[in-house]
Amino acid sequence: MYSLVLTLHSWVRWAALLLAVATTFSSLTERSGFEGRTDRLGLLLVLAVDVQMLLGLLLYLVLSPFTTAALRDFGAAMRTPALRFWAVEHSATMILAVVLVHVGRVLARKAQTPRARRARQTIAFGLATIAMVAATPWPGLPNGRPLFRL
Repeated sequence: MYSLVLTLHSWVRWAALLLAVATTFSSLTERSGFEGRTDRLGLLLVLAVDVQMLLGLLLYLVLSPFTTAALRDFGAAMRTPALRFWAVEHSATMILAVVLVHVGRVLARKAQTPRARRARQTIAFGLATIAMVAATPWPGLPNGRPLFRL
């Protein structure tokens, strides 16, 4: 079960990252009303990050041997860089990204003008994209993982 969920989590990250970049770019370039492509991409981004978070929480709370070990002795985990990354840094930053996506979409819907909508979306989705890229365990980093799991 762990391998299956980990593989799904690894593949869904690409959908979430690509949608985050596309939605941010769309919010920068779109000049039409809120019902345009940015709104549709934003909805897909919300869905992707929610699925990704659900898979991540399943790994974090139930299946991952890294977080199971970290949660048993959190003090020791904070002194171990690899465990600290998975137990705190990765999860907290990704939760922040999910919150930014949701908040950005809500704030954009409440904006009074198209310009305000674009600004709110660009800021929120841009910050979410940065957070996602920063917390992804890229190959070559100390906690790096493969780009594509099979």
